[in-house]
Amino acid sequence: MAGKPRLTYCNGRGRMEPVRWLLAAAGVEFEEIFLETREQYEKLIKDGVLMFQQVPLVEIDGMKMVQTRAILSYIAGKYNLYGKDLKERALIDMYVEGITDLMQMILMFPFSPPEAKEKNLDSIKERATNRYFPVFEKVLKQHGQDFLVGNKFSWADVQLIEAILAVEEKIPAVLSGFPQLQAFKIRMSKMPTIKKFLQPGSPRKPPPDERYVETVLKIFKI
Repeated sequence: MAGKPRLTYCNGRGRMEPVRWLLAAAGVEFEEIFLETREQYEKLIKDGVLMFQQVPLVEIDGMKMVQTRAILSYIAGKYNLYGKDLKERALIDMYVEGITDLMQMILMFPFSPPEAKEKNLDSIKERATNRYFPVFEKVLKQHGQDFLVGNKFSWADVQLIEAILAVEEKIPAVLSGFPQLQAFKIRMSKMPTIKKFLQPGSPRKPPPDERYVETVLKIFKI
């Protein structure tokens, strides 16, 4: 029997959090190694572990995988969260790419200089309410199913619930004009694997704080 997937990243959300979400949603336990120093990161590069000298790094099925999108695609395919055919996979890819664009804004927000935070928060709200969430509100209404693609739980659903909760942390009333997304959030939050991941003590990471930002800047010299 293969061992648990092993994740190497900083002790925070960043680009690894979607991986944690997807594994947790699939009911897969995993181990984590947290980078805390520049030396740890440089050793991974020296040892030839990081193909493009970047983390996230996920060790799974005898592979040392890098590049977030490749990691997520592999996990989604392995655990049957990637649709039943090419058309469904294409839809999932489109939805995931859109959500990733929104999440990129969330990802970078903690690194904003203090004077830019209010402006950047306004940008997140504007994009979420005018560009991204209306798309998924319409998809859910027209599709008439519990899930975004087919009538089966997929990677796209996992990405969307992660994004909804991440935006709500910053803008609590962001779903006020989106009844379909409100219902979707309730449904997803009740799914056993996701419900477990949302409980205290799970591998889900808290919102980034100053310590996390300092650690990232120190390790990667951004």
